[in-house]
Amino acid sequence: MKKIKTLIICALCTTIVVSCGTKQATLPGISSADVDSVSYAVGISFGTMLEGSDFKDLNFSEINKGMHDYLNGKELKIAKENAVQVIQEYMMKYQDAKAKVKEEEEKAFFEKNKSVEGVVETESGLQYKIENPGNDVKPLATDTVEVKYTGKLLDGTEFDSNMDKDPIKFPLNGVIPGWTEGLQVIGEGGKVTLWIPFKLGYGSRAAGEKIPAFSTLNFEVELIKVYKAAQVEETPAK
Repeated sequence: MKKIKTLIICALCTTIVVSCGTKQATLPGISSADVDSVSYAVGISFGTMLEGSDFKDLNFSEINKGMHDYLNGKELKIAKENAVQVIQEYMMKYQDAKAKVKEEEEKAFFEKNKSVEGVVETESGLQYKIENPGNDVKPLATDTVEVKYTGKLLDGTEFDSNMDKDPIKFPLNGVIPGWTEGLQVIGEGGKVTLWIPFKLGYGSRAAGEKIPAFSTLNFEVELIKVYKAAQVEETPAK
């Protein structure tokens, strides 16, 4: 919903600029070259806003026609008051369709990956491979862990890593479900490779600029330290 509102606001700003440009073409000191330049700049701005969104594959000739018809008072194919509803319905349909495509792609990958030696698939759909079991101190979901990790997409694109930095510390139940479940299979000093289906990751949401919506995630995680819940509670505040 927030994305839809942002798109609508940006589209309205675009039509205002286009409208101003049309009128300014008749003003002294405003040349057609000036109008062409600002029109192109508006296009870049609009493209920047659409980049990474579910709207980047739209029919731009229809976008242009819709703006042209509206600004010139022509009869609209879609009533102005129905525009938001049309966008919302498209978004829901698009998300459903995209989810189905990604589910099929993910299903094919996991079906093949689970046949790799050492890979285990859990009831939730998570797959993992224990590279090093570590010691007997395994975390519970309520514990806090300190880890080093590298995160990649299935195509091998690395989106995050702290392997060359200090370990990161966090409550295990405060991260994506795939991490919460996956880190409980090893102990301190252990290392595990995780393949996390999008339903146990970020789902239909993108996570920043590097993790698209419906992404299957691959992590290599080293469990440096486990802080049992009782330990954390007993630690006095500094």
